[in-house]
Amino acid sequence: MRVVICGAGQVGFGIAERLAAEQNDVSIIDSDARRIQLVTEQLDVRGIVGWGAHPDVLARAGIDQADMLIAVTLHDEVNMVACQIAHALFNVPTKVARIRAQTYLAQEWSDLFSREHLAIDVVISPEIEVGEMVLRRLSLPGAIDTVSFADGAVVAAGVICAEDCPILNAPLQQLTDLFPELHATIVAINRNGRTIVPSGMDQLHAGDTAYFVSQADQVERTLTLFGYDEMPGQRIVIAGGGNIGFYVARELEKRNPQARIKLIEHDKERAQAIAEATERVLVLNGDALDHSILDEAGVGEADIMVALTNDDRINILSCLLARQIGARRILALLNEQGYAGFARGLGIDAHVNPRQITVSRVLQHVRRGRICGVHALLDGSGEIIEAEALETSPLVGKALRDLNLPDGVRIGAILRDHKVLQPRGDLVVRAHDRVVLFALAERIKRVEQMFRVALEFF
Repeated sequence: MRVVICGAGQVGFGIAERLAAEQNDVSIIDSDARRIQLVTEQLDVRGIVGWGAHPDVLARAGIDQADMLIAVTLHDEVNMVACQIAHALFNVPTKVARIRAQTYLAQEWSDLFSREHLAIDVVISPEIEVGEMVLRRLSLPGAIDTVSFADGAVVAAGVICAEDCPILNAPLQQLTDLFPELHATIVAINRNGRTIVPSGMDQLHAGDTAYFVSQADQVERTLTLFGYDEMPGQRIVIAGGGNIGFYVARELEKRNPQARIKLIEHDKERAQAIAEATERVLVLNGDALDHSILDEAGVGEADIMVALTNDDRINILSCLLARQIGARRILALLNEQGYAGFARGLGIDAHVNPRQITVSRVLQHVRRGRICGVHALLDGSGEIIEAEALETSPLVGKALRDLNLPDGVRIGAILRDHKVLQPRGDLVVRAHDRVVLFALAERIKRVEQMFRVALEFF
């Protein structure tokens, strides 16, 4: 696949890294020559210095031969114009744009991105995507990563196995007999930095991070079996009133009438605007690293402190201060990939990575075959994928035990007629089933082939 990416920031670099590793032909555009130098030194991609909204720059990047344009610069307007030019002048089949300003996404302007107007095929809003991820984390204490599939019917979640985890040191194939109430399938294990796709004979060890797939209404019960039985917190302090912090506060106010929400925002005008736009959110104007402001926000009695500023260091430090003061749980927004392990070592319960979330959304539209959803895990070492099995798929008509799936692939759940089915050995896959599975990065091409339209791809 030939792809042109506009923007070589964290998101653009992350997308280019994944696509180049999968042997796609990638060109990346950025107005910053230093960024282009860095990306071309580290990745096997073509770099072009210039503005992605200029036709001549797009032409130099090979847009006339591209299958897809992905516009993820920091400027919405550049992204939109780049997509329009790719459509009007170069007839690019698929155009993806990152749109951050919520006014463009308002319901009353829903026709803006139609083919008759701006001709953008896929609009990605990082603030909404990340905000929803934060809200899922708040609703599922104990999970370090959560994502929904199959229109919300299936959830994949990650959990750290503590020393007292009840299901340690037992073969996975015996867990159903030992714990009949376990309605989940463990699809991946991260042990000492290495990602494992387990077989039935594998066991969980203390310190492992396990990823399981479950019916949505069984996730809390599954977390309990891992030793996490906390109720969602009702006393919530949010540090940062940017687009993500405001979205989370406003949605919490709507979805959880019992929640007591306090928000700390450094900018006085922004704090005032949030106070006027919400009804039950107590907004404090101050610094999230100021001990007196944290005390005023009641962090010592908070069920959870959520740090959502634009600065990773402030997020980490404010969470550590909150923990020291007495917050029961802490969650941080971390943009830098390398901070994740560092933050966990400091005792931060969970983190959200906006780049990983945005890259996952883009990959959903890059993947070939009938791919419905994608979420990258564990620094890109694997993906949870939702795909539809067509009549020509080699999966259809066979019991799962007879599928002979490649190593590095494990099915977690199947959705059939709005019903979630666990992947038992005698279950026969039918046409139009939606399959949720985990695949190591090096097996993703094989997964795409399993869900393509025609048999000649095999």
